[in-house]
Amino acid sequence: MEDDFDFGDKVPPAVNRMGNVIREADARGFNPGLIVLLVVGGLLLAFLAGNYALYVYAQKTLPPKRKKPVSKKKMKRERLKQGISAPGE
Repeated sequence: MEDDFDFGDKVPPAVNRMGNVIREADARGFNPGLIVLLVVGGLLLAFLAGNYALYVYAQKTLPPKRKKPVSKKKMKRERLKQGISAPGE
């Protein structure tokens, strides 16, 4: 049994290759996933900031909405609910 695990001073090739990959990763530059994340995050932030700027601009420049005119029938019904008789009745 002890003879099966007797590697001595030898390093398995898979471990040696992994060490080289780790050393080369630092020299390559930015992670592509990080670049995509930064670009998408930047676009989302620009979109939200633009929408907020347009909202603030519209609140300052556009006139307030006009209320719809109330029909005579609805006015009569509201007066009757309040106990005020409509004129001419």
